[in-house]
Amino acid sequence: MLQNKSTTIISEVKDFFTSSEKAIQTLLTILSSLTLSEKQTGLESKSNNQVKNINKLLLLLLFPFFGIKDAWHYEGSSLYPALNHGKDIFYRLLNDSSVNWRKISYKLNRQIIGRAQTDKEKEGQDVQPPRCLIIDDTDLPKTGRKIEMIGRIFSHVTGKSILGFKGLFMGYHDGKSFFALDFSLHGEKGKNKKKPFGLTSKQLRERYSKPRTKDTEAHKRKQEYFTSKIEQMMKMIRTAINKGIRFDYVLVDSWFTCFALVKFIKTRRIDTQLIGMAKMGKTRYLFDEKNLTAKEIVDQLRKSRKTKRSKQLSCYYGEAVVDFNGIPVKLFFAKTTKKGKWSVLLTTDLNLKFEQAYRIYSTRWSIEVFFKEGKQHLSLGKSQSQDFDAQVASTTLTMIQYNLLALAKRFAGYESLGELFRNTKAETIELTVAEKIWKLIVEILSQIAELFEIDTESLMQKLISDNERLMKLLNYNTLLQAG
Repeated sequence: MLQNKSTTIISEVKDFFTSSEKAIQTLLTILSSLTLSEKQTGLESKSNNQVKNINKLLLLLLFPFFGIKDAWHYEGSSLYPALNHGKDIFYRLLNDSSVNWRKISYKLNRQIIGRAQTDKEKEGQDVQPPRCLIIDDTDLPKTGRKIEMIGRIFSHVTGKSILGFKGLFMGYHDGKSFFALDFSLHGEKGKNKKKPFGLTSKQLRERYSKPRTKDTEAHKRKQEYFTSKIEQMMKMIRTAINKGIRFDYVLVDSWFTCFALVKFIKTRRIDTQLIGMAKMGKTRYLFDEKNLTAKEIVDQLRKSRKTKRSKQLSCYYGEAVVDFNGIPVKLFFAKTTKKGKWSVLLTTDLNLKFEQAYRIYSTRWSIEVFFKEGKQHLSLGKSQSQDFDAQVASTTLTMIQYNLLALAKRFAGYESLGELFRNTKAETIELTVAEKIWKLIVEILSQIAELFEIDTESLMQKLISDNERLMKLLNYNTLLQAG
C-alpha cells in the first residue's frame, strides 16, 4: 500500500466520488494498491520541503484524469485542495536532475504488470500466449526552438524534417495488454556539418542549457540523446532483464533488425527469441552453400516450388533456414497476391511455424496503439518545458498513466482505453461543476440555519445522510476546509 500521507491523499481523492463512478474508482483503487515510498523510488524529500515528493508524484499522475493539462493549471483545478500549494512545487520536481525517473517507472510498472499477471492467472487458460518485448520509435514534435537539446529530425510520417525529438520506446505485452516500460529521447545530427541537428550556430546557442554533474541520472539521460538507437535498444533490453522482466520474444520492425541485435539476443542467458521484419536489401545469408540476398533466396524457393498458400492468413509464403554470419535463423517470406511484393520476417526461433510467427509479430502493432492513444489522450511528447529533465519526467509520467489505464480497462471491462479515459474525465469534470454548486448550497444552508437558530453542521448531516451523491459533496467540502 502507499505509505503514510500518500495513502491519505488517494483516499481523500477517492472520497470525492460515489461508488457508481466506475472509471475513476477503478483507477484510484489500482493506484492506492501500489507499494510506493520515497526511499524505494529515490524521491527522498529535503528536510525543508513542505510537501513530500511522493505526494507531488501521485498528483502529477492524476493530472490528465482531472482535465489538468500541466502544473500551470493545477491551482484552478478540483485537485488543488489535496495539497493546497502552488504550481512551483511540481516544477521543482520535474526539473530535478537527481531524480531517477527510470527507477520510478520500473518500480511502478513492474507492480502494474504483476497485477495484470494475477488477473491472467485467474482466467485459467491452458496455453498462455507468448510474452513479448516490443521496441519502436516515434516522432515527438515540438514548437519551441529554445528547448534544451532540441533539433530537427526526419519524420517518416510527413516525409520531411521537423523540430522535435525521436522517442525510442520499449513496451511489454503479456498476450492481452500492452504496458510501456522504458524510453529514451534522441536527436539526429545529420550530414550537414554547418547545421548540426538541423540548427544554425545561433539557434544552437539560444537553446536552454543547465549544468549537470556526471554522477546524476539526468546526465546519463542526456548522454542517451547522442547514443545510436540500436545501441540504446540493447541497453534497454538488458535493463529489463536485470529488473526481472521475462519475455519469450523481442519484436522489432525492419529498421532495428540487424546482425548486432540477432547476436545480442542469442547471447542472453534467459530463453528468449527475436522476431523482426527484415529488409529485402543487400544483406546476404548463407543458403544452400551460397551467399544470397533475401530476394535471391525467395526466387530460388519459388523456382523449386517451395512456396505455399496459407488459408489462415490468405497469403503466399515460403521459408528457409539460413546462416546469418554464423548464427542460424529462419526467414519467412510472404505476399498477399501473386503479383505482390515479397516481405521477409526473420526469427531466431527455428521451430516456429509461419502462421505462428506472423500471429506473434502482429502483436507489435500494440506499440503503435500506445503512440496514438498516448498522444491523443495523455499528451505524450507535448511538454513544452525548456528543461530536458522535465521532458524526461513528463514522458515517464505519460507511460505510467497509460499503464494505469490499461490495467483499469482490463479490470473494468471497457472496450477501449479511449472510452475509459473519456469516462474518467467526465466523472472528474462533474466534480468541478459540483464544487461550484456545493458552495452555493453551503451558503444557503448557513443562512437557513442562522434564521431558524439550528446548528449548520447538524442540518447538513441530516440532509445528506441518505444521499450518496450529496455525501460526496460533503467529503469535498471537508477537504476544502482542511486545505
